[in-house]
Amino acid sequence: MTDSPNPAVGYTRAVDALSELLRVVKLDSAIFFNCEFSSPWCYRAPESESAARLLAQTGRHVIIFHLLVRGRAFVQIEGGARTQLANGDIVTLPHGHAHLLGNGEGARLLDGVTALPRLLARGLELIKVGGGGERSLFVCGFLSCDPLLSKTFLNALPPLFRVNIGNDPSGEWLENSLRFAVEEAVAARQGASAMLAKLSEVVFVEAVRRHIRTLPETETGWLAAARDPTVGRVLSLFHQRPAHPWTMPGLAKEVGVSRSVLAQRFRHYLGQPPMGYLTDWRLQLGARALMSGDRSVAEIASEIGYETEASFNRAFKRRFQLPPGRYRKRDRSSVA
Repeated sequence: MTDSPNPAVGYTRAVDALSELLRVVKLDSAIFFNCEFSSPWCYRAPESESAARLLAQTGRHVIIFHLLVRGRAFVQIEGGARTQLANGDIVTLPHGHAHLLGNGEGARLLDGVTALPRLLARGLELIKVGGGGERSLFVCGFLSCDPLLSKTFLNALPPLFRVNIGNDPSGEWLENSLRFAVEEAVAARQGASAMLAKLSEVVFVEAVRRHIRTLPETETGWLAAARDPTVGRVLSLFHQRPAHPWTMPGLAKEVGVSRSVLAQRFRHYLGQPPMGYLTDWRLQLGARALMSGDRSVAEIASEIGYETEASFNRAFKRRFQLPPGRYRKRDRSSVA
């Protein structure tokens, strides 16, 4: 490896690469919960698959986040250790684990699987539940995304991570904007739902951005790769222009390093060569195109960078164990 990159430059690269990836993944987002809990209380949030059904996001991967606006609480993935939360903390569960939120001991469990449909029916009206003690005000949201394409960055995230947005002006602005948008939605004012959806996405992206800042220099994986000035630039190029006829000499020239340095950095962070990553990404895009539209296999192959339908068929079958046509038919049969 070469000398460590400038942290500020690396952070900018990570954000750029993340932005390009999320542009393709296309998150759908919303705020679904506005609740004041009073201790003792304990709420069990369902796992991603159940949450997707309850939130009318069947077939999508659901990421849940909770913003603690006021008070104290704990969050705990079932079977794991408790993480304490304070004002301004955002806790994100990118892999959709079932988890507990609460404060105080001896509370009766409120199970989200049975309670959430009733709570959702109330809209974003402030709901008050609990034992009447210390109050904790939460605004909770979700993001749904393509389960195949989202793996690229979700696999780089821990099961649960916490960041605080209450300790600087930008975070305070985001929190205040979110609370304002919730109030607008409760009052049923025009445009409030669209505003909340955008802010929900901003909350998640800001949480990931702040998480990136905390990663140690020794970290590997997609987020650490995106933070590296060399690898991050290549990832941005791949996600901007996946169909471009990229070559190792061309990539190395584009980012200003030798081919050997580029290959070394990629393997260090992602465990594969650049062209291997590009192939995987192209095939994921191809799989999504097969599932979501009626374009011919030849059109999809050309769109993602394959010169011939035959070469796409071979690569796709190696990756998914089925040729494209049968993959599309199987997916649509399973949906039906």
